[in-house]
Amino acid sequence: MSNENGIISLIRLSLKKNIKQYTMFIALIGLMIIFTILTGGTFIMPRNLSNLFIQTSYIAILACGVVLVIVAGHIDLSIGSVVGFLGAIAATLQVNLHYGTLVTIIITLFVGLLIGLWQGYWVAYRNVPAFIVTLAGMMIFKGTLLGVTNGATIAPLDDSFKALGQGYIPNIASLNIGSLSINMTTIIIGIIAIIIYNALELKKRGERKRYDFETLPKNLQMVKMIVVSLAIAIFFGIMASYKGIPYSIVFVLVVGILYTFITKNTTFGRHVYAIGGNKEASRLSGINIKQRNLLIFASMGILSALGAIIFTARLNAASASAGAGLELEVIASAIIGGTSTMGGEGTIVGAIIGALVMATLNNGMSLMNVGPTWQYIVKGLILLLAVWVDISTKKKN
Repeated sequence: MSNENGIISLIRLSLKKNIKQYTMFIALIGLMIIFTILTGGTFIMPRNLSNLFIQTSYIAILACGVVLVIVAGHIDLSIGSVVGFLGAIAATLQVNLHYGTLVTIIITLFVGLLIGLWQGYWVAYRNVPAFIVTLAGMMIFKGTLLGVTNGATIAPLDDSFKALGQGYIPNIASLNIGSLSINMTTIIIGIIAIIIYNALELKKRGERKRYDFETLPKNLQMVKMIVVSLAIAIFFGIMASYKGIPYSIVFVLVVGILYTFITKNTTFGRHVYAIGGNKEASRLSGINIKQRNLLIFASMGILSALGAIIFTARLNAASASAGAGLELEVIASAIIGGTSTMGGEGTIVGAIIGALVMATLNNGMSLMNVGPTWQYIVKGLILLLAVWVDISTKKKN
């Protein structure tokens, strides 16, 4: 009896810890089903979903960075202007200076790092609130964007650079089933992904049992592994029935895995959550808060550069209006995905799910010919609801 109570308590604890992610994942699936019905199946078509994932990519990457910013108790309002400016830098290097793709990427990432360090310095070592620093950054980099572009569009870009935002992993072979052509490279990658996921889950379970930590019952563990494996199979199956895996999705997966590891398995990640949870206690425990804040904004600068590269490559151009309002989409994605506006709480997976929710709303309403007026209203109401739920949950706890 006590063992059963322990299992029930473990399940309840797991649900409580991850309730926001579970809720948003269910909401995402629900939205996809609703839009599939309302669009007569157009939404679920492989081509549309492939475009949806590409549209989500740079938002998801930026949301991964802003999670750390918000968790630590800060905000970044300069994201859109920084992305637009860095995109203009990349386009200028390509079009006007005729630099190759690799050199362009390196320089853009370096400039992004410098911008992050610049803003982080003012927040960490000059104690200027991040709201003010990044608001100033929004204005500064909007001005520099206008200066670099001279109000004109810079295009076109090299094919190799453009592929970063529009290209797909090359296919080694195709399997034709009637009129459907299956991308076998994607199928192979999907199988490998399922094997790796299950191996990691079994390894994690073995380590927990070795140290006498509580683990899910075998049946529940099997159900979890089957459900996740099925989700992976469906994703790769859909991708395989169109053109395969876009390079931009590879970037999202790499950033997502890397930042999940950083937040869960490194001292730096634990310090970020500690600072957001209780800054004074973190200081008394010996955490170098200034250094951590500097690194948080440096990280945001690098991811802004990566997001700018994918964003600019996808559009095959840089313009004076690029990145306008992007910070609102990114911050909303993180918050909708469960990142607390009060700091100390948030996950990378949740932010990516939040980005998918926002992209699904944009895509689904566009397919239904819903105008921008109602699109903004709906997204605003969803953001308001997400913050209200967060505050209500905090008060109950």
